[in-house]
Amino acid sequence: MSLEYFKSIVMPMLEGAQMTILLFFIAIIVSIPLGFLLTLAVKSSVKPVSLLAQGYIYVMRGTPLLLQLLLICFGLPMLPVVGEYLVLDRFVAACLGFILNYAAYFAEIFRGGLLAIDKGQYEASQVLGLSKWQTTTRIILPQMFRVTLPALANESVTLVKDTALLYAVAVPELLHYAQTAVNRDFTIVPFFVAGVIYLIMTLFLTFVFKGIERRYKFE
Repeated sequence: MSLEYFKSIVMPMLEGAQMTILLFFIAIIVSIPLGFLLTLAVKSSVKPVSLLAQGYIYVMRGTPLLLQLLLICFGLPMLPVVGEYLVLDRFVAACLGFILNYAAYFAEIFRGGLLAIDKGQYEASQVLGLSKWQTTTRIILPQMFRVTLPALANESVTLVKDTALLYAVAVPELLHYAQTAVNRDFTIVPFFVAGVIYLIMTLFLTFVFKGIERRYKFE
């Protein structure tokens, strides 16, 4: 394999990787706060709100992400009456699908983090005269973050790999360009190159989370 050929397949894939990274950041930035709001909804004393949030999480975690992407991209526009208003740009639709799906997973992670906090922490906060807001922001959330960070890191790495599903809804990302090169040149080399790029991205993300863990002395 010549250097020129290597450049000819790597450059388009790096361009596609930009789309992968963009989707990752959009999904992670929006789905984490949304997941936390879902956790609060599940713990809500208002029964309908709690049941609705639980039902949403069950559905999103119980069905494949690929199915959800196909439904949003191709299914919603087929709905009678309102379908014409639900035609979305493929990338926008993919972002929506990833956000809705991963919010459900992050909600379960946060719920587990809250359950891991000893009830004595709440009682101690009351004894100290802290308000609910102070208890939540100064006592509960920092501990929840400490407990959930490894799971959040793992889910974030999974999100990077799941971005390959963009290929299924015709969004030109990393895997799209790799498959195009394979079909054009009848060689599997582009697949190996794509795999290396994915490994580099996940390795970088792993180092970032490891750094955060060391920073807060999680290890």
